[in-house]
Amino acid sequence: MEFNIDKNEQNILLAQARETIAAELEGRKPVYSKTEKNEDSSLYKPCGAFVSLHTGAEHSLRGCIGRMTANLPLIETVRLMAREAAFGDPRFPPLKKEEFSRTHIEISALSPMTPCPDPRKVKVGVHGLYLRRGARSGVLLPQVPVEQGWNLDQYLDYICIKAGLPEGSYDAPDAELLTFTAIVFGEE
Repeated sequence: MEFNIDKNEQNILLAQARETIAAELEGRKPVYSKTEKNEDSSLYKPCGAFVSLHTGAEHSLRGCIGRMTANLPLIETVRLMAREAAFGDPRFPPLKKEEFSRTHIEISALSPMTPCPDPRKVKVGVHGLYLRRGARSGVLLPQVPVEQGWNLDQYLDYICIKAGLPEGSYDAPDAELLTFTAIVFGEE
């Protein structure tokens, strides 16, 4: 990745994601802590990001929304994606107030995507995948195959399934497979 996100910046992003969701649940405007706008800070560089919400002792997925690329500063992208993960993921009902205290927030800040001419060079746990073919597309973050216990073949097949395509479609001449890395961090 072209930049690093230090622990202080990670904590700021997590706090702002939590405040965004809390404010929506409470029907008020978010009140964010002041951050110094430093052009060298990763917080103010355009960056794609995903916000994932997990609940319960088993950390079951409760929402995950993101943007692969962004023209907004990372801090703004995270705020928008936190709100969408909590209230706009079509796979889940909107987050309820009583669930929020048991909700764990994870952020994945994404590197720029690069074409992957040789799928056998994908590194499980390092590379995220983005597959496009025709009107179909799908994305898997780098941590997903590790969490699922997938090997490379399973990972490559599942990106096809995620895109609504038959297994092995990543190798089709009209398919575009891209890789990216992510800095992934979450609440303790």
